[in-house]
Amino acid sequence: MAETRYALVGCGHRAKTYLDALAGPYSTGARVVGLCDSNPGRAEMARARIAARFPDAACYHSDHFDRMISERSPDCLLIMVPDLLHEQYICRALEAGCDIIVEKPMAIDGQSCIRIADTERRTGKRVTVTMNYRFSPVRTLLKRVLMSGIAGAITSVQFEWRLDTYHGADYFRRWHRRIANTGSLFVHKASHHFDLVNWWLGALPTKVYAKGARQFYRPEAADALGLTPRGERCTGCPALARCNFRLDLSRKDYLRSVYSEHEHHDGYFRDRCVFSPEIDIPDTMNAVIDYEHGTVLNYSLLAYAPVEGYRIEFEGTRGRIIHTNVERPWVYPDGNLPPEVDEVNDIVVQPLFQKPLRLRVPTGKGLHSGGDNVMLDRLFAESDVGDPYRQFADSRAGAYSIAVGVAANRSIATGKAVDIEDVLGAFARPEYSANAVNNSAAIDAEHYPFLAGATAIDEGIA
Repeated sequence: MAETRYALVGCGHRAKTYLDALAGPYSTGARVVGLCDSNPGRAEMARARIAARFPDAACYHSDHFDRMISERSPDCLLIMVPDLLHEQYICRALEAGCDIIVEKPMAIDGQSCIRIADTERRTGKRVTVTMNYRFSPVRTLLKRVLMSGIAGAITSVQFEWRLDTYHGADYFRRWHRRIANTGSLFVHKASHHFDLVNWWLGALPTKVYAKGARQFYRPEAADALGLTPRGERCTGCPALARCNFRLDLSRKDYLRSVYSEHEHHDGYFRDRCVFSPEIDIPDTMNAVIDYEHGTVLNYSLLAYAPVEGYRIEFEGTRGRIIHTNVERPWVYPDGNLPPEVDEVNDIVVQPLFQKPLRLRVPTGKGLHSGGDNVMLDRLFAESDVGDPYRQFADSRAGAYSIAVGVAANRSIATGKAVDIEDVLGAFARPEYSANAVNNSAAIDAEHYPFLAGATAIDEGIA
């Protein structure tokens, strides 16, 4: 089996997932040859993590990224750096002959997407965007249900995503808190959500009207909570013990080892105050998004909910489909998480003139409803498994996943609706598995195998 040589740029928290996979279950046929970061302490920590399996992996400062590519000759570059840096590393590595695996979002503006597509086309190399949500078993089942046409042509979608005060607050203490770094949560976080809708519908967005504001993570909110005086960061803050949003790195061994112990190299604080006046991204977001064929998506994202999860409803010409997820039911007042509980996922199908049917839902293991484990296996394992649901996202899908958020930011700034074409121009269309829209088969497990084991809900569902 041919060996694939990997290099990685960006050795923060997310890098652990990929390094552990390559040094562990997928080490056969893989070789990590280079690690690059602006913080030499984090790069060395990453090297030590994989040293037993890849003793020859070398560390490079980000100033010497091109030298790493030249000296280590990777076949594929893994990109885990802050979002605003994605495009430059993608294009430089493509020009050097590397394929790319990049965390979402692929970029944070339309022009960067156009440059990536042009470079990819010119070099003949490939960009893969790790849209791990597509790979979770429950979301794959929902794609299968939509592909079947059981609800007919989808005309309306309602999508509400709630980030709790553990996960949501974290974006307001990290580098994500500045729109220049991320394009705001409309791009950084919601690119996952818009990619799912694009993929589930097998259709592209065409126009966006959006509203967004910072309603909660504001200095005034902290004052009202009695969190005065307070510091720039949680470490050393006089209000720490009274703050329900605190991040006490002294009690977080892994985060302390990755960030606190190396902050002297670059001055990056992982635990900045979530109520800082420096924050310029919204925490409350709403958008109305037009899709091809007349479908309309009503979307909302909240970053300070008491529960973590989402609800999406597809209304069609033959019925409706409802999918709900509770990832975490609550957060303790001290900001810690409750004892580990399983995610709760539900899919209900209700054809016209029939009782709703609750499907048997598969259970995924690991992060992102099991999506990470499936995705890593598909990325790194030698396998003959095809891609019937087109779960791998290329640069085209990556571009359309961020285009809605970029358009939303422009809409917020101007108060006007924004066309997706104004963001991406005449951009190439991704390949999605098509959904049936005129399936008139009888509603039973013979015609729709995913209905096997479904139970009727006598009391209905709103």
